[in-house]
Amino acid sequence: MPEFFNDYPLNKLNTFGLPVKAKYFTKPKTEEELIDSINRIKQMGLPMLVLGGGSNILFTRDYAGVVLQPSITGIEEIENTSDYIALSVGAGEVWDNLVEYAVQRGLGGIENLSNIPGSVGASPIQNIGAYGVEAKETILQVMGFNLETMSRVVWKNEECQFGYRDSIFKRELKGKVVITNVIYRLSKHPKFVTHYGNIEHELAKMGETTLINIRKAVINIRNSKLPDPNKLGNAGSFFKNPIVHMDLLHELKKRYDRVPSYPIDDKSVKIPAGWLIEQSGWKGKRLGNAGVHENQALVLVNHGGATGVEILNIAEQIRSSVQNRFNVMLEMEVNVV
Repeated sequence: MPEFFNDYPLNKLNTFGLPVKAKYFTKPKTEEELIDSINRIKQMGLPMLVLGGGSNILFTRDYAGVVLQPSITGIEEIENTSDYIALSVGAGEVWDNLVEYAVQRGLGGIENLSNIPGSVGASPIQNIGAYGVEAKETILQVMGFNLETMSRVVWKNEECQFGYRDSIFKRELKGKVVITNVIYRLSKHPKFVTHYGNIEHELAKMGETTLINIRKAVINIRNSKLPDPNKLGNAGSFFKNPIVHMDLLHELKKRYDRVPSYPIDDKSVKIPAGWLIEQSGWKGKRLGNAGVHENQALVLVNHGGATGVEILNIAEQIRSSVQNRFNVMLEMEVNVV
């Protein structure tokens, strides 16, 4: 039976570094311990919050229930063909450790997702993405438990309803399942995606396009733009990049010389939220102990001593500013608790 801790501090389990507590905390390391934990929580009659790496969450108060952090680890090769290898990975594995594991073995598909904080179990929930690549492109299956029936469930890729930073796990199945393993199919003949951001510029310094160099390039770019959560509390990109109609883009181009955009289809484009926030005057701005990062307007930071309410307040003010200026309502990527 896994141990339950009372009044457990969560400041080291959320990347904002917020000084909040959970009434109870447990960290099951196997499927059997997970089942035991869930059954015990049901008997206690308390609400439950499933926590991964804590890199995509904003606590606005102490949690009055049980925080459960699945810590099932392991990387197992379950299929090996001439073209790809399928890996079953425990939800508790650190995401970037998996990326490094794949790159070191010449397996392509997730190298552009290097240096993203969080756990493997969060990758299908968020459909994490960066530099032209999304997790959904490599996920074969997601495995977990239905909390109502306590039965094992397997979701095939198409059943996960993946979208931009979205999945069925954030919608219909939110709070109803716990992910235990994710199966990825990684290529032995990788196709490099290098035309996003400054990847090609970084690769030019290295002289050769390889999986290892793409990983290095992405890490270099992210480190230059994004603050280290261990030094400055943050949750990475706080808002999703909005997808807008082409008509709005044409309107914006009448007012601004250069509006960065990425085509989605014939009628819609994605505009970087960071650009909208910066144009609204928020880059580097600080309100009390919360603020917007000086190098990346998409990142909200805890300068030290901030509360979740303070960070949420600045987020809402940013959304209001962007809405008034551009007629675009930003959607928060971070989960508010």
